[in-house]
Parts: sequence; structure tokens; C-alpha cells
Amino acid sequence: MPIGDTLGGFIRPGYNPLLVTDAPTIGAASSGGALDISIAFTAPSDVGGGAITSYTAVATDTATAASFTGTGSASPVTVAGLTNGQTYTTTITAINAYGPSGISAASNSVTAQNLVGEMWSWGNNTNGQLGVSNTTSYSSPVQVGALTDWKTLAGGYEMAMAVKSDGTLWAWGANGDGQLGQGDTTNTSSPVQVGALTTWATPGACYKFVVCTKTDGTLWMWGDNQYGELGQGNTTDYSSPVQVGALTDWSQGAAGAHHVMATRTDGTLWACGRNNQGQLGQNNTTSYSSPVQVGALTDWSKVWCSNYSSMALKTDGTLWAWGYNGEGQIGDGSATVRSSPVQVGALTDWASGNMGGSNSMVLKTDGTLWAWGYGTTGVNGQGNTTSYSSPVQVGALTTWSYATLGEQFARCLKTDGTLWTWGLGLSGELGLGNTTDFSSPKQVGALTTWVVVPVESPFATSSQAIKTT
Repeated sequence: MPIGDTLGGFIRPGYNPLLVTDAPTIGAASSGGALDISIAFTAPSDVGGGAITSYTAVATDTATAASFTGTGSASPVTVAGLTNGQTYTTTITAINAYGPSGISAASNSVTAQNLVGEMWSWGNNTNGQLGVSNTTSYSSPVQVGALTDWKTLAGGYEMAMAVKSDGTLWAWGANGDGQLGQGDTTNTSSPVQVGALTTWATPGACYKFVVCTKTDGTLWMWGDNQYGELGQGNTTDYSSPVQVGALTDWSQGAAGAHHVMATRTDGTLWACGRNNQGQLGQNNTTSYSSPVQVGALTDWSKVWCSNYSSMALKTDGTLWAWGYNGEGQIGDGSATVRSSPVQVGALTDWASGNMGGSNSMVLKTDGTLWAWGYGTTGVNGQGNTTSYSSPVQVGALTTWSYATLGEQFARCLKTDGTLWTWGLGLSGELGLGNTTDFSSPKQVGALTTWVVVPVESPFATSSQAIKTT
């Protein structure tokens, strides 16, 4: 799937096109082998003179012209039944009381991929966070069980979790604060299911707590709640999932050391938890135990957290960051703490990224990869151990497809299905069969079937990844 694939704009005579952004995201394969594609977009503020009642998404096979349709009342809209390996274009049509009211231009081509498969782990395993039924650390990938239906990953401080294609949620590793969601504080070195629900979507695990969205748009958290990071209006720890309010329009959650950032489908951005470095973006250092909105804007698209900093992408492709900046991780060319969002440069082609312990790494729509922040372990990928307070490009390649950071190391996928790591190798977290630090990208083995790395893992000293079978 190409980075930065975007839909065009809703068009109505006499009006400027209203941009529809965000790349379609390929979901898991069904039991029959067909794929679902989830098409995310930004709703136009005025289309056709009437309130929008629904959206219709169409994916068209570029080879056969066969079309597949899905409907929904908000972003994203799911289109089911696509074929693995086929290429499609997508459109979104807005519907109001009078009928079709605005249609997007066709997207760039998207190749459907089966993004489920085997899970492999490596690195530090002090508390069983590799999920391989022991506490032995490994410097090369080892398979977690024999299942082939793992879909989404997240890592935290000596723990990890994953969602399967059936929507179940699983966790393992350290559990001293109830972060495994089992109703207890017992560590486990093998994946254990969190409840019995099949509606989990995307997990985000960090220091000692978890944030996770469900397919119904609800937001759930559990674990350590020392600073109100669980959004419950208190500072009580919870060892089982608890819902944050009653809203059903949450789209993504991200976890820092003791704070949470989350986006809603209306484009607003919300925060809760510790705020000692301004990481909640409230222009103050007051902590909040219930979600508070960051400004009044409605164009936030994605958000990530590090220990005490936050970073977010807007629908116009601009990148913003705030919070602690002692290592230059905000990327504004300074080491100044920012308690409100500041723009990272002036570019409008940022696509996706991640934050680590004291670093940031973001891809552009052209497939280039950029990094900044703390550099002593070589995690900036520059062939040196220099820290940078502004983005620097990692090599000259334009084939990067996904980037994620651990405590002081990077894991990145390329469009050819290869997996690359660099930075701190102390616990074997680079998967290269050694404990050596590397300041430039190194390929993990020779496989070209890697498809998923963790969505978030700023505190992790171990790695997980999914490869197709």
C-alpha cells in the first residue's frame, strides 16, 4: 500500500474542492480469504445544501472494473470482499436527504494485502514480554506460538499486546499494575486473552497502562492511573478494561509515560493524565484525570506519544508537536519545552510516524523517512550518535512504508516487505543476532514477508512483528 495514498476532494459546482484525506487502511482477511478495506476520510463541512446522512464507499478493481461497495454514517467506511494482491481505486460519495450530494475524486491505486500472519518476538524478556513461555532474552526473532491470525501489535514497558483477526485482544509480560487486563497483577510469559469480546480494534501500550479502541468507536483503558491517565476522573488503578465516558466516535488513542492523547472522528484532539512538561497541549502544566480538548481545531488526523511529549498530524499534512523537548524531540529546532502544539517546519507532506523514548520518526508521502531527537544510541539512523532538533532524512530511499520506535531503537518496514532496525542493541532488540548498537539501518534476516510492526511502543526494549505465511 503506497504511503500517502489520498482520496481527492468532494466537488460541487461553484464550490472549491473540500479535501478528503488519509490513506485507505487494509484490514484483516476473513475466513474465506477475502479482505476488508477501511477507507478513512475527512467529512466536508458543506456538501449539496443538506446535512449528510451517510457515505458510500466504492472500491474498483483496476484490472476487471469489478466494484465493491460499503456504506457508513462516518469515517471510516468499510468495503468488504476484496482479493488479496489485486489493485483498487476508491471513491467516497456523501449522501443527504436529497440523494448523492458530493463525490470524491478517485484515489491513487491501492493494492489489497493480507496483513495477518505469524507473530515473532525478540529482545529483552525479563518479565516474559516476548510471549514465548519463558523469560529468556533472544537477539534473533522467535515465533510466538503457531497461530497465523495476528493482526495488530503494541508494546509497552516489559509487556506487549496484540489483536487477532477475530477481534480478540491478547496481552503478556509484566502486570504489576494490572496492565494485562486480567483483573489481577500476575505476570504471564504467554499471550492471555483480555476478556471475551471480539470487538477490539487498535491497542496502544506504554509504561504501565494500556489504551485501546473498539470497532464500535468506544475508548477503553486500564493499568496504572497515578496521574489520572486512564481518564476516569480519579487516580485509581484498574486491572480490567474500563470505558472512557460513553462516546462512540473515538478513532485512535496513544499512550505516553503517564498521559494519553486521543482523536475523535470529528477531527478533535483530546488529552488526559500527567502534564508536568506540557505534554497535554493545554498551555499549562496542570494534570487532568478526565479528557480535555486540545484547542478547538477539528482537523487532527493521527497522534503519537513519547515519555513526556506528544506529536500529531493534521489533515492538511502538517506536523505538530509539544511537551518535553530537552533532546530536540519536538523537532522545532530548539530544546524549549512547549505546552501548546508548535508546527514542525512548514511542510505539508507528512504521512505517518511514531515517537520513542526521546525521539521522533515520521514518513513523508514520497516514502522518505525522517528522524530527530536523542541520538546517542544511533537511533536517528544517520551513521552517527548525534542528537538533532530538526528532522533529518534517514538515507535517500523512498521505499519506507511504516516506522515505529522503541525506547532507543527503530523498527521500520519497506514496501518490499523487508524489516529493518537500528539504534540500541543492548538486549538484542534489533533482532540481528547480537547485542551491538547500529547507527544505520540493518536488515533483519532476508525475508520479504513482514507486514506489521507495533503501532506504539515508546518504552519497549523488545520487539514483535507479524509476517505473512
